[in-house]
Parts: sequence; C-alpha cells; structure tokens
Amino acid sequence: MVKTPNRTQPKISVLIPCFNEEQTIAKVINDFRRELPHADIYVFDNNSQDATASLAAENGAIVVKEKRQGKGYVINSMFTDVVSDIYVMVDGDDTYPASSVHELIAPVVNEEADMVVGQRLSSYTEGAFPPLHVLGNKLVCSLVNSVFSTNLKDPMSGYRAFNRKVTMQCPVVATGFDVETEMTLQLLYRHLKITEVEINYRERPTGSYSKLRTFSDGLKVINKIFSIIPSYKPLTFFGGISLGLAVTSLFVGSFVIREYIRYQYIYSVPKAVLATGLMIFAGILLAVGIILHVLNFRLLEESNNNQKMFSLLDRALRDK
Repeated sequence: MVKTPNRTQPKISVLIPCFNEEQTIAKVINDFRRELPHADIYVFDNNSQDATASLAAENGAIVVKEKRQGKGYVINSMFTDVVSDIYVMVDGDDTYPASSVHELIAPVVNEEADMVVGQRLSSYTEGAFPPLHVLGNKLVCSLVNSVFSTNLKDPMSGYRAFNRKVTMQCPVVATGFDVETEMTLQLLYRHLKITEVEINYRERPTGSYSKLRTFSDGLKVINKIFSIIPSYKPLTFFGGISLGLAVTSLFVGSFVIREYIRYQYIYSVPKAVLATGLMIFAGILLAVGIILHVLNFRLLEESNNNQKMFSLLDRALRDK
C-alpha cells in the first residue's frame, strides 16, 4: 500500500470524466481526497445538463469543460491538459471504490507497471453489470489476449492508474465508450507494461443512471473487435486470409489438374478461372499484409525514438 504522498513523492492527479453525475460527483471527489489528500482532482465536464460542474467546483475539484461530446474526447483532453507524474482515471458514477486506489498506484509508483487496471469481473455486486455488457467484455478480452498473447481480464475498465509515459505515447482516436479498449491496445502495441488489480465493482446508487447505450455502444465494441487484428497485426490478419484463399485455390484447382491429366483438355473452365483468381488474390493479400507489417514496425520504431527524446527533455527540465 502506498503511503499518502508528501512533498517529496510524485505528483498525483485524479482525472474524473463526467456527464450528468450530480448524484455522485461530490462523494467521488471527497472519497478520493480522503485517500489522496495531496492529489490534484480534476473533473472534466462533458456538457452536463445538471449541476455536475458546480457541485464539483464547490467540493474543491478543478473543473475543465470539454465541449466535444464523447468520453474519448474527454480522455484526449485529459492527456493533453494535465501534466503529472502519476494519473488516476476513474468514472464519476461512484461504482469504483476509492479505497482501492493505493493498490492501483503502487506498481506505477514503484515502476513495476506503466498502467494498472481495476479489474471488475471477479468481484461485483448484483445488478452492476447487464448480461450483454459482460458478454461484450469477454469477447473483446478474448480477442485482445489472442492477438497480443496476454492474460488480461478486463480491458474495458474505467478505473486506471498510469504514468506520464502513457499520456505521451497513447494517441486517443476513439470518441466513445470504446476508448478504454483502445488505450489497452495502444499500450500493448507499444510494449508498455499493463497489470490488473481486482476491485469490487458496485452498482450505481439510486437516482444515478448509466450513459452507456447497450446496442449503439455495443456496435462500437463489435467494430473495435473487427478492427483489432488488421490494425495491430496486419500480417496475421491478411496472411491468414491469404492462406485460406490459397488452400481453396489448390482444392478447386486439383479438379482441373486431374481433368487435364485424364483427358488432356480442360472442360471445367470456370473452375480453372476461379482457382487462378483465388491464388492471385491470395498473393495480393499476402503482399498487403507484409507491407502493412513493415509500416507498423517502422511506426513503432519512430514512436520509441520520440519517447526517448521526450524522456531526455523531461529529465533535463526536472534537473534544472
């Protein structure tokens, strides 16, 4: 457990994205102030129509307005506007326990992980998760683990602690509730260390309601699932399709070859054309996969070089 930060410890900032959370925002702010009394607490208000922003200000939080609607935009602004050593990101709906924050930040402070995720699926109260949400989470999790050879359990959790390196290396493109999944993918792609800590996920308090729309946001999750492999493992994706087409081409072509051997003539012209077309298409897809793989590798190299330059500059500024 990490002790309460003092002047010699890293600067910690608590980041709370909010949209119409007047029922819970004051409690969330006060809970985290109790656990991290020296931390800066930011509430990023995403066009709330209730008293979220005013209540946050009254309870001592730094309120930042984000006019672009969507959680992805909010997190993008967080990464851009807030400079700190350790960041804690948590939703403003009082479903995540503030008491677990010490377990989350400990591996980051001790430089054992770049990001620690509050894993919800092992312990949650009845009614905290709609069944379809659990299913979607497991689908995304299975695919992420398969592609990146990891063993994560909850890549969609909104309770996270991370270091400054994450904010510098994680470009946020998603605009909605799939942003947590994107953050996980970006870090895995850049070989940053992610660990998980079990937390007790709670049901929303009475009077608070979820902004997550099961079907529309579910479609975003499905789209994210289908974009994971071609985006981050193009050679695996296009190479796999290429192999399937090549095998199909050989299977269809075998009938044509046997026919030619037997009759010295090709009667099944459509089969011959299909087999040839499939093999050509397989070759094209394999080439596309190789090219994208090389480009991905070069982009990753460039990202690592930029991070080294940032680290040197950051160290120089700290030494002044």
